[in-house]
Amino acid sequence: RLSCVRNNVWLACCGVLSAGLAVLSSFGLMLFCGVPFVVTVANAPFLILGVGVDDMFIMIASWEQSLRKREKSDVKSLLAETYAEAALSVTITTLTDVLAFFIGTWTAFPSVRSFCLYTGTAFVFCYIYTLTFFGGILVLNHKREQGNRHWLTCMPVGVDEDQADKCCLYKACCIGSCSRQSPQPESEHPMSVFFKKYYGPFLTNKWVKLLVVLLYGAYLGGSIYGCTQIREGIDLRNLASDDSYVILYYDDDDKYFSEYGPRVMVIVTESVDYWNETVRLGIENCIQNFE
Repeated sequence: RLSCVRNNVWLACCGVLSAGLAVLSSFGLMLFCGVPFVVTVANAPFLILGVGVDDMFIMIASWEQSLRKREKSDVKSLLAETYAEAALSVTITTLTDVLAFFIGTWTAFPSVRSFCLYTGTAFVFCYIYTLTFFGGILVLNHKREQGNRHWLTCMPVGVDEDQADKCCLYKACCIGSCSRQSPQPESEHPMSVFFKKYYGPFLTNKWVKLLVVLLYGAYLGGSIYGCTQIREGIDLRNLASDDSYVILYYDDDDKYFSEYGPRVMVIVTESVDYWNETVRLGIENCIQNFE
């Protein structure tokens, strides 16, 4: 927003901070419980940030909607209505994400199990911080706006004859703008106007509804067919960059050695006296038997 009062830069920063706190809390809890930290867990903060920012936008949108409905209401009523609107969406998002990652803990791969544990727990903390920490930030930001205070310095914004001769930077941070005019009230956001006046009526047309149902049916059918074509396993070529020598290695391996089947390895789990000729003969006999 261009308004020096309605600008919500700090609100957005606190929404990102809320996701960061969730990551710190979940990682700390998992490390305290002795869950191994593997390299793949380093990707979890990006997932949490995406979901946390999404929840932040839902909360802000519900708050703005409540403000337009109840301009004269007290903060408790505004916050109650905001949670009534946003909590259901945020809860369903969190439940599906947590369920998906905790199901992933059943895998036999320890690295994937650790990743799912860390990420699923982080989603739980993200939900808690969104409904507690970020809700408090919404109220504080609302009180700042009610006091007509600047978004950066929190100084009261307004025209003061004694400050007319101050520099432009002082006016921008403490008065609101370089001009001596009071900040104008904000109009409705263009994106909200588009969805309310154009996209909504278009989507609720009966023929468009029918088209949407048909498209979704085609999508669902294609998805079910795709699930039947899934094969278990992974092509190791996909783990390397396109210009890596590893791809050429696997191409040659498939071309010249695929007929020999998988490698068989023998692992000796005890200390062995390799200087003893009898022991060496026993190992060689073992290898011959496997061959």
